[in-house]
Amino acid sequence: QDYLVVGRVTDAGAGSYRVEYELFDVAKQERLLGLAMTARSNAMRDVAHQMADAIYEKILGVRGAFWTRIAYITQTGLGKEARYALMVADSDGFNPQTVVRSAEPLLSPSWSPDGSKLAYVSFERGNSSIYIQNIATGARELVSSFRGINGAPTFSPDGGRLALTLSRSGNPEIYVMNLGSKQLTQLTNQFGIDTEPTWSADGASIYFTSDRGGRPQIYRVPASGGSASRVTFQGNYNATATVSYDGKKIAVAQGSGNNYRIAMMDSSLGSPRWSTLSPGSLDESPSFAPNASMVLYAAREGRRGVLYAVSADARVRQRLVLAEGDVREPAWSPYRTPR
Repeated sequence: QDYLVVGRVTDAGAGSYRVEYELFDVAKQERLLGLAMTARSNAMRDVAHQMADAIYEKILGVRGAFWTRIAYITQTGLGKEARYALMVADSDGFNPQTVVRSAEPLLSPSWSPDGSKLAYVSFERGNSSIYIQNIATGARELVSSFRGINGAPTFSPDGGRLALTLSRSGNPEIYVMNLGSKQLTQLTNQFGIDTEPTWSADGASIYFTSDRGGRPQIYRVPASGGSASRVTFQGNYNATATVSYDGKKIAVAQGSGNNYRIAMMDSSLGSPRWSTLSPGSLDESPSFAPNASMVLYAAREGRRGVLYAVSADARVRQRLVLAEGDVREPAWSPYRTPR
């Protein structure tokens, strides 16, 4: 054993507990970490995840992402009986909470950078519309309900803008909306379908899916406008990109025939290297953890949609324990506390 964690829990009174723990380097016989936290009994999961984050960071030098959340869509029932919900849960799937319920489809949840709001697509007005909802208060704002498609919203890293797909001009294109003024800037103008925008961590670029070359591939365009350049060249189908915090890794849904897997393009060492993260056959909607150590994605088991988390080196894969129903479109939250 390289490391050892020793801890104890004591009653702090009034329904609270004090948790103390220490991390030791066994080989060096050195104490690396010693911390204590006090919390109520119903917050012990949060305490455990914060402990895990501190230990992970002390050993690996990378901030842990256990004390984060995930958002996803569930569907129960079929046809006219179908009901949809936008859910938020702990990063491991526990403590699910319903943010929105609807008799019409919900799609594409996206976290604000401070983790307080979710943007999503709802069909409750008949056509697709984009809302932004405060998770704690339930207050929400309709931000886009143009004619045609209103889809795939994603917050900019500074939280002041929203990238989205609109077909108001007749063709699905990528736009950026200033959330203060609601002013729109059109970034793409192509005959193909441009959709699924996602921001680079510095907010300078937007990655998106386009079939302008004949098959869906990932492209990049400056967030201020300009010409787009193709990013993915391996495989004849790459879609729904998620980009790591350092911009060096891009995970996509990669299709070959009828088999769709999560694949990752890693440019950490210079030229891009590809790896496959999931077994298929209908894997989709990848979403990086804020530290890029794991990727959350949706898969099929029989007729049901389920969620998996897989490590970025593909060595560890875990199915999340979630409520009944068809589960899809996961989105991993940012860190709960900024630094």
